[in-house]
Amino acid sequence: MSSLVSISPTAFNIELALAYATADNFTGCPVYRPDAECWLHADAAPLLTRAAALAHPLGLRLRIRDAFRPTEAQWALWSICPDPEFLADPHQGSTHSMGVAVDVELVDITTGQPLDMGTGFDAFTPQSHHARLDLAPEAQRHRAILLGLMIAAGWDFYRHEWWHYQMHDARTLYPLLSDTVLGDRRMMP
Repeated sequence: MSSLVSISPTAFNIELALAYATADNFTGCPVYRPDAECWLHADAAPLLTRAAALAHPLGLRLRIRDAFRPTEAQWALWSICPDPEFLADPHQGSTHSMGVAVDVELVDITTGQPLDMGTGFDAFTPQSHHARLDLAPEAQRHRAILLGLMIAAGWDFYRHEWWHYQMHDARTLYPLLSDTVLGDRRMMP
């Protein structure tokens, strides 16, 4: 039995837009099945709940772009873009493949529109790094808000990707998980 829990919009007061279940990602094609569900390790789920609760009074909602990513998916992404600055080398494993990482953006609750973060999700460029001074002030402010919410909720951040957050000490505490861990394949056949 897996230690992963389903992350639904209703239960977690978030939005889901899993990038790898569509062609709207850096690969240009779906990696997950179109009906793929969102999953996180049971230890990470309360941190997501806390981050969503902190965002709500600010008129914001979290939009999850990726969470649990099977090791097979990590290999598929790496085969297209073997860049360790933006993708974990699957030989070492990704915290996504442990179920303890989320890729997230902020959405305005009133308009339903994502906030300007200076780059899109999965923009593999130095502009995606935290603490960029060459972005519009509004994008810098939005990144600072997201960073503050996630850190206050107990997440750690990855300095090269404004969208990526993971649990502290994840690599020493959690195993890598396969596409078969849920009993139903998540990836495209």
